[in-house]
Amino acid sequence: MFYKNARIFASDFQFHTGAFEVKDGLFGAVLPENVPEDAVDLHGATVIPGLIDVHSHGNSGADFSDGDYEGLKKMAQFYLSCGVTSFAPASMTLPYDVLEKAFATAVQLRDEAPAGCARIMGIQMEGPYFSYKKRGAQNPDYLKEPDFEGFRKLFEGCDGMVRIVDVAPELPGAAEFVEKASKLCTVSIAHTDTDYDSAKAAVDAGVTHLTHLYNAMPAIHHRNPGPIPAAVENPNVQAELICDGYHIHPASVRLAFTMFKNRMILVSDSGRCAGMPEGTQFTLGGQDCWLRGGVAKLADGTIACSAANLWDCLKNVLSWNIPEEEAVRAATYNPAKALGVQDKVGSIAEGKYADFIVCAPDYSEKRVFLGGKEI
Repeated sequence: MFYKNARIFASDFQFHTGAFEVKDGLFGAVLPENVPEDAVDLHGATVIPGLIDVHSHGNSGADFSDGDYEGLKKMAQFYLSCGVTSFAPASMTLPYDVLEKAFATAVQLRDEAPAGCARIMGIQMEGPYFSYKKRGAQNPDYLKEPDFEGFRKLFEGCDGMVRIVDVAPELPGAAEFVEKASKLCTVSIAHTDTDYDSAKAAVDAGVTHLTHLYNAMPAIHHRNPGPIPAAVENPNVQAELICDGYHIHPASVRLAFTMFKNRMILVSDSGRCAGMPEGTQFTLGGQDCWLRGGVAKLADGTIACSAANLWDCLKNVLSWNIPEEEAVRAATYNPAKALGVQDKVGSIAEGKYADFIVCAPDYSEKRVFLGGKEI
C-alpha cells in the first residue's frame, strides 16, 4: 500500500512532501518517483516515525519493577495509545533478585509480542550503581558500588535485553565497569556527584549517554564544570531530557538542544502515576509518592518521576521553540540509536518496521500505525 501527499520526516532528518510504501509490516519505497493512482491520499498531513521512550518506569497504575507481566502489557498498551510504538522500560535501584524478575517479564513481552502493545526494544537499568548524595528518588537501601559480574549475570539472564545501564563515575570501580559494560550495551552517567575529571574519564572509557540531563547531577559551574561539559565535548554522547514542563525550565531545554546539537533524547521518565488522576498515591522503588500539581514527589518534596507521556513531551518542546526537525529526531531516531536498534526502528526508511504517526501540522491530532496497521 502506498500513501501519498504527505509531509514526511525522512531518514535525512528533514521533511519532504511525497509518498511512501508499506509492505508486509515494513516500509518500502520512500519518496518514490512513481506512485500508484490508488495510493491513499493523506492530504498534506505530517508523517513522523513512531516515538521511542527509553526511560519510563510505568503508567496506568503499573510499574516495570513490579515484575508483573500483565502490568507490563498494560504499560505497553498505554504507550501505543500515546504514539510510543517502541520503548525500553526503566528499572529502579532494587535488589538483584527483584530486577531479575522484572527483566524476565521484558523477555516474555518481547517473545509473545501481544497485539495492541508497543514494541519492547530493551531495558534501561537505572540503578543501583549510584551516589547516595544524588540518589534523588532512588531507594538508598539498595545502592551498590559498580559490580560488573552482578550486572553481567543480569544481562545474560535476560538475553541481553539491557540496552542502557547507568552508573555514577565517581564510585570505586566505575571506570573498569564502564570499560567492560560498554562492550555489551550503552553506558550512561546518572545520579552522580562526579566532577569533570571523573566524568571525562568515564566518557573516555566508553560512556555514550547521560540519563535525565540536569536532574540528579551537579550543575555547570565555570570553575567546577562537572559532568555536563564532559559529555558535551564528546560527539558520541547523547543526553536524555525530561520535558514534562516540571523537571526542567524551557530555557534550560533550549540550552540543552544547543549544547547537544542533534544528540538530544526526549524521555518521559513516567511512573505508574502517568494516566492516573491528580492526588494519586503510589510507590516508586519501594518509596511512597504522591501526584500533586502534575508532578510526582516523595514525602520530603523530592521530585520523583513524571506523569507525562512522550507525545506530550514532544508537543511541549515544540511549543518552547525547539526546531521541529530536532524535536522529532530526539523522540525517534536518537533513542533508537541509544538502544542500538536504529536498523529496525526510529526512521521512515525502506526495510524498517512501518511504525509511524500521521498527525496534524500542529501535532494536535494523530493516528498511530504499528507494523503498517492503524491501532
